Amino acid sequence: MTKAEIVSDIADKTGIEKVAVMATVEAFMDSIIDAMEDGKNVYLRGFGSFIIKERAEKTGRNISKNTTIVIPAHTIPAFKPAKTFVEGVKSKVKVGKK
Repeated sequence: MTKAEIVSDIADKTGIEKVAVMATVEAFMDSIIDAMEDGKNVYLRGFGSFIIKERAEKTGRNISKNTTIVIPAHTIPAFKPAKTFVEGVKSKVKVGKK
């Protein structure tokens, strides 16, 4: 599902114009991005959490040059779905189906 499809779905369900829904969705995403850039996690009860994960420094291999490289420690954004979200998906989506 794309952002445009989400906007259309919300507009259909609420009766709000697509332009207003798009602005709201964009503002929502900007709020999450801004919070995470400030080092804050975002918790949405019943949906999930946008969290910052820390990756430790590690060594890797450049196979084409046959050399070892050091991958520095870094942080990445991640999403952890709520338990009810996971259970709902498990109960409705069959394995191998998209």
